[in-house]
Amino acid sequence: MTAAKRAFITGVTGQDGSYLAEFLLQQGYHVIGMVRRTSTVNFERIKHFQDQITLASADLLDEVSLISVLREYRPDEVYNLAAQSFVQTSWGQPVFTGDVTALGVTRLLDAIRVVDPDMRFYQASSSEMFGKVREVPQSENTPFYPRSPYGVAKVYGHWITVNYRESYHLHASSGILFNHESERRGLEFVTRKITHAVARIKLGLDHELRLGNLDARRDWGYAPDYVRAMWLMLQQDEPGDYVVATGETHSVREFAQFAFEHVGLDYRDYVVQDERFMRPAEVDLLVGDRQRAQEVLGWQPTVSFADLVRIMVDADIRSLQPSKTYVSA
Repeated sequence: MTAAKRAFITGVTGQDGSYLAEFLLQQGYHVIGMVRRTSTVNFERIKHFQDQITLASADLLDEVSLISVLREYRPDEVYNLAAQSFVQTSWGQPVFTGDVTALGVTRLLDAIRVVDPDMRFYQASSSEMFGKVREVPQSENTPFYPRSPYGVAKVYGHWITVNYRESYHLHASSGILFNHESERRGLEFVTRKITHAVARIKLGLDHELRLGNLDARRDWGYAPDYVRAMWLMLQQDEPGDYVVATGETHSVREFAQFAFEHVGLDYRDYVVQDERFMRPAEVDLLVGDRQRAQEVLGWQPTVSFADLVRIMVDADIRSLQPSKTYVSA
């Protein structure tokens, strides 16, 4: 009987990390999740399966800790999902964002190179790397033009992955993931901000929702679909980079409209545009071309935009009104 594969996940307590850990457990993996030694770690997203995984202390700011944890657990696959991942915050903390989101990738790749170059590596790249887009839709060959410190840091992380792959022959792949949301999304992200506010307004707990640019357009998918693509990349004989996207684009205004309509309300009665939530440099239109992922990985999304919005709104209503059964409009 062959031993279970081992997977090491940074960012295991985040949206993507929690879904990936669940998915890998279903595939029979032994999952090791990296946590930082901090008093602010939130285990909410993994509490229902926390006893099935191993938590190991390390930090993307400290290469020695990464080498130590890789030597101890010897994973077959390493998924780097940890980052300072909120675009708005990256403007206020540009150096920290660069240290974690950019240089953290180098530290982890170098730790793999030192400990065992046969470990397979996944880097969470981002559609924010395209920023001021050079073409529509965006593919693996579209030039990058990041418009935030977060986007710039992700470009560094992407290219250092390519460099280690080519220089040290690592099986290192990057998923250029477009926006992917879920009921586990943090409240600081616009999609969850909308669905949570819709739930509060529907239940009479609030009366308005303040948003920034309503016309920004994004390619939104469902996070559990996207973690499956990460795993598929590391099952290929050859490493590579893949755009993971739905190929559809919707505005923030549409997201709000769908969310309010789901509970029988008109978004125009509640949404207020607020300059405080505008970015210094906006990314106006992101939409991905998933052709390569579809052809090589056999991947495609399973949850529509409308269903994604409904899933998130219903989950937020349940969380605020857990004792009652909610029937949507």
